Amino acid sequence: MATAIFAGGCFWCMEFAFSFLGVRTRVGYTGGTKENPTYQEVCSGTTGHFEAIEITYHPASLSYERLLEVFFQNIDPTDDGGQFYDRGEQYQTAIFYTDETQKQLALEAKARLLNAGIFPRIETKILPAKRFWPAEDYHQKYYKKCPAQFQSYHKASGREQGVKKFWQGYEKFRLFPERQQYWLGYKKPAPESLKTALSPLSYQVTQHNGTEPAFNNEYWNNHEAGIYVDIVSGEPLFSSLDKFDSGTGWPSFTQPLEPQNIATRTDTSHGMTRTEVRSRHADSHLGHLFPDNTPTGFRYCINSAALRLIPKNELTRLGYGAYLKLFSQ
Repeated sequence: MATAIFAGGCFWCMEFAFSFLGVRTRVGYTGGTKENPTYQEVCSGTTGHFEAIEITYHPASLSYERLLEVFFQNIDPTDDGGQFYDRGEQYQTAIFYTDETQKQLALEAKARLLNAGIFPRIETKILPAKRFWPAEDYHQKYYKKCPAQFQSYHKASGREQGVKKFWQGYEKFRLFPERQQYWLGYKKPAPESLKTALSPLSYQVTQHNGTEPAFNNEYWNNHEAGIYVDIVSGEPLFSSLDKFDSGTGWPSFTQPLEPQNIATRTDTSHGMTRTEVRSRHADSHLGHLFPDNTPTGFRYCINSAALRLIPKNELTRLGYGAYLKLFSQ
């Protein structure tokens, strides 16, 4: 097991923000000088402590990269005087790293967010972890113990509106999409959410193994430079550099951009035996794999409705900047 410690203002709100990941959490105080401080002492602003959350997780099933993304998606890192309604040093934001890897990932996360333009500046401190003092029992899992009071406070604090303002237009941003570790613990949205988020055709193709019409789809004749990602998860799948006109009327690729994001299985539907292609993390139906006269000997015949193109000039803004080097050669 590993430990991550974040300060993001009100620790009730931060514990709620991480609750959907299924990790063990405790709220408390860290970064200060007084041993075993009380809530009243920390609120006085004289102990040097931050309100913080301690997360215990298994690195083999959930990555620190994903935790960093959730952290930044739920704070205002431009504020050096508190968070939203809550003012004072104890409400400042910070990442407390427990080893050198966490430190380097935190620094890289800040750089990526600044390059993407989501935040004009980032005041979040990156500090070595100090002893974490658990808060009083009534603070633990407050969002569960007092749901009505918590929801009222959460809304009145301005956090919901403030966070939404920062991330407007960046809802599909990914912090470390090129790293296999980042996708650990990915959970596909529920069918009801997918029906709302996807077009009827994309839902039919990805969730029910459908096939879109040949020569009448978005990307079969598209020549724009960029990468193609899963329309559900955003996991990188193919590059425009490997796309070719197969004459079939569907987007065709000679090879995957990230082979570890591709899964294949035997498909015996419609009286044929074919090799189906699926995305590994979202488990979306993408299309089929065929032998062909290409440099790799294969043709990945993919439905446009299962893909989203990230154009070359949008790679950095949407978190895929690591792939820019493909187009500079």
